[in-house]
Amino acid sequence: MSSNCNLNFPTLLAKKYEYKLNIFGTTLIPTLHLLKSSVLVSFSGALRIHIAFLLMQINSAFLNCLAGGLVIYAVYTLDRAMDAEEDIENRPELRGASNKAALIISLICFIIGAAILSTDGLILIAFLPLITGYLYTKGIRIGKMNLRLKGGLGMKNIVVGITWGAFIAVIAGIHATSILAPLLVFIYFGMKLFINSTIYDFKDIKGDTMAGIKTLPVVLGEIKAKRMLLALHIITHMVLLTSILTGAIAFEPVVLIYSFIIGMLYIRNFAEQVEVETKNRLTKRLFMIDGESTSIVGLRTIVNGMII
Repeated sequence: MSSNCNLNFPTLLAKKYEYKLNIFGTTLIPTLHLLKSSVLVSFSGALRIHIAFLLMQINSAFLNCLAGGLVIYAVYTLDRAMDAEEDIENRPELRGASNKAALIISLICFIIGAAILSTDGLILIAFLPLITGYLYTKGIRIGKMNLRLKGGLGMKNIVVGITWGAFIAVIAGIHATSILAPLLVFIYFGMKLFINSTIYDFKDIKGDTMAGIKTLPVVLGEIKAKRMLLALHIITHMVLLTSILTGAIAFEPVVLIYSFIIGMLYIRNFAEQVEVETKNRLTKRLFMIDGESTSIVGLRTIVNGMII
């Protein structure tokens, strides 16, 4: 019996292997981009907790700072993995990333961070950003009412400011003798993070407009939104200065001066729309905004070393 069908098993196996390798390659690179995209913000968040300890004149707890950074990493990585609609337009390098891998890594980081915080009675604060993030993106239905935090006109930025401001203040101030210092720290970091998150919305004006997302820069326009951020920045640091002068928080001139100057600079330079962000601009933005707490801690160490 003859047949025109010739089967070449080595060739078929080679093609199958090549196909799997290509799929793995196209998934691996964007997945790595996704997993590393939150490393800097989590490191910066851990140092913000350290700065909060300093402002409240409480000995900094390394493990609590580490745990806070892990929770921040988990929440931001999950948010980037699940918020695909915005990322396709604004972050094309994440296209094709494995959400499953991001979920597993985020879960591991969150469990470790929450376990560390639980030893200091902070298990509830560990879940605060996770729950808030879910209520923002998904919401919960109670009867006929759908409770969801997501909305326009800066709702995202308000949620970011309140959530992370409270997260930082509670972790650092859990053993504070007075509620005043943690409250002032909450106001400072809450407002800083509100401003920073709004600045990031400027570069995404085009993508957000196409997606119908009503961010503050989209609704108010670049000029009005920029003026609003400058006013909030000045008011925040006036409150910080008053708190230092009255002794409500520690005398930390490096924190006050550097935070004020660098904030004015990055609002002026980065609160604007860009069609394509160059590597030079990206590096400066990451250094000035996400690297702010790193610079503060480094400068403070140098200044204190010179004085001593």
